[in-house]
Amino acid sequence: MYAPLWKKLTKSKKLHYTKEMRIYLDHCAFNRPFDDQKSIKIQLETSAKLYIQDQIKKEKYDLVWSYMSDLENSNNPNIENKISIQMWENIAKFKCRSSKNILEIGKKIINYSIRPNDALHIACAVESRCEYFITTDTGLINKSIENIQIINPIDFVRKMEEENED
Repeated sequence: MYAPLWKKLTKSKKLHYTKEMRIYLDHCAFNRPFDDQKSIKIQLETSAKLYIQDQIKKEKYDLVWSYMSDLENSNNPNIENKISIQMWENIAKFKCRSSKNILEIGKKIINYSIRPNDALHIACAVESRCEYFITTDTGLINKSIENIQIINPIDFVRKMEEENED
């Protein structure tokens, strides 16, 4: 794994540090607010995802956008949703382009019974040195992939809150 970047937050008797954390939101996560909100689970995932986006805007997390994000969003049938999601490309701190290495990582990830497009999204996140791949896709959540944690937006927010309590 890569060496983390550390940034001093405050000057006090006790030193506080935070990582400049890179995260990747997949297309399922970006689309969650546009899903039918009748289910409490979908409502909670939507709230958590919107909270994460707010934290990205406040520069607490660095968002990675990829060529796979572009590809999936270009196939979005709802123009308003597509435009709303596409604006995150401009907010993202890092852009991941296709490469041979991403394709190789993606081939390895497919071996975990992960669909090719999802494998390439995850490969982009790994190649971009993201710590978390945030998704609402239940088929991906908690899959054990080297160098990245795949997590639901609710669990990500919970984990970050718990780490900030320490």
